[in-house]
Amino acid sequence: MRLTTRSRYGTRMAVDIAQHCGDGLVRIQDIADRQGVSVKYLEKLIRKLKDAGFIKSKRGPRGGHALARPASEIPMGEVVRVLEGDDSLVECRSGKGGCSRIDVCLTRRLWCEAAEAMYERLNSFTLADMLADVEQCESSEATPMLMD
Repeated sequence: MRLTTRSRYGTRMAVDIAQHCGDGLVRIQDIADRQGVSVKYLEKLIRKLKDAGFIKSKRGPRGGHALARPASEIPMGEVVRVLEGDDSLVECRSGKGGCSRIDVCLTRRLWCEAAEAMYERLNSFTLADMLADVEQCESSEATPMLMD
């Protein structure tokens, strides 16, 4: 299974906001510049995170984005689930896709349990854990880089 750019860029954006919102609201243009992702794409992603209650936003010339709750209360699995829009590894888990074998498929349980295990593991990390990793990188000689 491959996660889409929604999850990869969206989690990077969430970490960026958490990392920089101590200085005030974070502008989407600044995130785009730091992360190398287009403003237009980040605007789509931030809307999903805002609707899910992870991010709060203020419009206007002094506007920007910040965390809507403490980083320690934002599980990364939930962020990924919101960004992906579905928690299925295969279409039959969600009942979509029109597979004619959904009722007799012998491997459906495998894919359902694999998805549950992946999200359970992702949820073992919070946004605060991601920040701790950034801080650890900053204290070493390495320059912190949020992976693509």
